[in-house]
Amino acid sequence: MSSIETAQPDGATRTDVGQAAPVALPVRPQSKAASPGGPLSAEVVAAKLQELVGQRVARGAARFVAVGVVAAVALALGAAPSHAATTTYDPATDPYSMASTTAIIGTPAWWNAGYTGAGVDVAMIDTGVSPVAGLATPGKIVYGPDLSFESQAPNLTNLDTNGHGTFMAGLIAGHDSNLSAPYAAAPASAYRGVAPDARIVSLKVGDADGGVDVSQVIAAIDWVVQHRHDNGMNIRVLNLSYGTNSTQPESVDPLSYAAEQAWKAGIVVVAAAGNTGYQTGDGAPGLADPAYNPFVIGVGGYDTNGTATPTDDTMGAYSASGIGCWGCRRPDFVAVGSHLQGLRVPNSYIDANHPEGDLGDRYFRGSGTSEAAAITSGAIALILQKYPNMSPDQVKAFIRSDAYRPSSATAWSNVASGRGELALATLATDAPPWYSTQYAPTGTGTGTLEAARGTDHLTSNGVTLTGEQDIFGQPFDSTAMAAAEATASSWSGGDWNGSTWTGSAWSGTAWSGTTWIGTSWSGIRWSDATWSSNTWTGVRWSGVRWSGSDWSGVRWSGVDWFGNDWN
Repeated sequence: MSSIETAQPDGATRTDVGQAAPVALPVRPQSKAASPGGPLSAEVVAAKLQELVGQRVARGAARFVAVGVVAAVALALGAAPSHAATTTYDPATDPYSMASTTAIIGTPAWWNAGYTGAGVDVAMIDTGVSPVAGLATPGKIVYGPDLSFESQAPNLTNLDTNGHGTFMAGLIAGHDSNLSAPYAAAPASAYRGVAPDARIVSLKVGDADGGVDVSQVIAAIDWVVQHRHDNGMNIRVLNLSYGTNSTQPESVDPLSYAAEQAWKAGIVVVAAAGNTGYQTGDGAPGLADPAYNPFVIGVGGYDTNGTATPTDDTMGAYSASGIGCWGCRRPDFVAVGSHLQGLRVPNSYIDANHPEGDLGDRYFRGSGTSEAAAITSGAIALILQKYPNMSPDQVKAFIRSDAYRPSSATAWSNVASGRGELALATLATDAPPWYSTQYAPTGTGTGTLEAARGTDHLTSNGVTLTGEQDIFGQPFDSTAMAAAEATASSWSGGDWNGSTWTGSAWSGTAWSGTTWIGTSWSGIRWSDATWSSNTWTGVRWSGVRWSGSDWSGVRWSGVDWFGNDWN
């Protein structure tokens, strides 16, 4: 067994486990307390890289630079690997493989009863999804609008140039072509997510190294609410492995309010709790935004320590909580989030910058509350297939009522872990509450976009995106936006907040795109020149990088291979 430790920007450490001794994986005791054409083969991926190298795509000369940190964004559109896989990986001997993980958390009890997530759509607002093996079965991915800067590069639209989104999609609903029922008896070599038959609806907002403004995320949430039933879709879950360290109360925060409106529209919103260093290190209290909204599900992460015995489980050191913050929101519960086997997009930002995370040719290992949120979203897809009429409030109460606390230690206190571990095996045999309503003050959303960004900002040609304006430089009136969101009318066709962001109709299983007109917040015309960020340099996408201490990734809340923002 190999172990790799690398220091993280927020002071956390990373442990990547290669091969480990085989372990028995009984269900642990628990009690109350896609792009057409199939997967991207190595050859196709290499060809795509050749298209990108040296290529300059019309997109605007602006260099978009994050002044803060976006976190946990990683696995991207593929390309010929810039480094060779350094280990031979056998998931059958890995106690953190998805075969092991799904067995440990109790999914076989659901699969064997016929609940695999079929008929449930999980929307993911992330860095896109690439149709690598494991996400390439017909109909597995539906592409909503691409609201990222890369939407203006036809060869990158919808695809995951970072890697984070593909990793999360695999945890939620991965399904290898050789995975056959009964799933619990399938060999470990057949990759599976928690809900193998759920469908992913992908909305791309993050670029290669995770660059995204909070206005893009709000726009994406609003689109999901308005289009959740389009073309036979059944979006019941929204996964947000993302969070900012907002500096204003959740009751007025515009991002928090958008997530709250999705919840009230009948969508179970699962948000990563965030990573400890990013939250406390930058002075933001408790959980990340929007996980700190009292209505949505805020999920922390824990480590099984590679065994099926819950008594040795430990809380993830990365997992944000209410510890040391009187009156702050704490996680609702925690889900496994450490050292998980995820799908790898060769030569993506994470793959190229973190070769220590590689597991052979197909997989990558990562930890964080991003992963915990994805595991939870898959679990909720199982629950909603069995109980399709449950409200978001009922789903939350059901999971919390059966959560399991493995220890009375401070690390497992209510402040740190909420109700305890997500306990799927217990939920499979328990009856859900048929009436449950949350009582919390209703948000107003009338705060500022700037405060919602926290320490995260984008910069174009030296001009930082700040204040009450979106990426197009359009004024953002939070009061007017909140009123539109309350009536699910903030989008009109492809227009949002006074600009045309995307197309206005479906084209097969993908939402149509559009060419951006006008200027960015910096005054640079989108169409004026070439977009240099589409050239891969081997270490980064040139033109898309985070300033300051390079890229520490705190807004995508995965911590083990990168950072925090994409949690």
